[in-house]
Amino acid sequence: MNAPVDLASGTATGGARVDLTERAISRALGEELRRTREARGWSRAQLVGMLPSGIGDRTLLSYEHGTRHLTVLRLIELCNALGVAADTVVAHALQRARIHLENQNLRIDLRVMLRDSSDKFRPMAQWARNKLNETPDGIAELAPAAARELAIFAGYTVRELADYLAMFVPDDTEATNSE
Repeated sequence: MNAPVDLASGTATGGARVDLTERAISRALGEELRRTREARGWSRAQLVGMLPSGIGDRTLLSYEHGTRHLTVLRLIELCNALGVAADTVVAHALQRARIHLENQNLRIDLRVMLRDSSDKFRPMAQWARNKLNETPDGIAELAPAAARELAIFAGYTVRELADYLAMFVPDDTEATNSE
């Protein structure tokens, strides 16, 4: 979208509505970048000082708040400085925001999932216990096809199960860049 956008109202020049998912993705990406920066103990000024593009603190703030859209190149630049792979940031952001869950691998912290006391999803606890025996780090990755099969087996819709599993995204901000 090329028209300037008022993110508060969701209106572009000419009165067109902005896709709410687009705004949610911008906020989710920004939050994930902020979470990663803070996990490293860095201020915005410290991160900005490491960037070759020379963006300002306010620009970074607008990215972190999701009020300004990131280009792919800027996302990669920020991720490289943070020492985390861009695809990891995007995947975590989408999972935390519960956007497009049916089409992505879900990363699940099984230990956190086992502490959940939801009656509706109680059958998932046995799956998590069994899966934990296979994954010593406690992090499982579930492909979309496997999530669909698990949903059918357990009697949930794919969306219900994906929304539930998305709550348990691992807090692995120490992920390293895959380059």
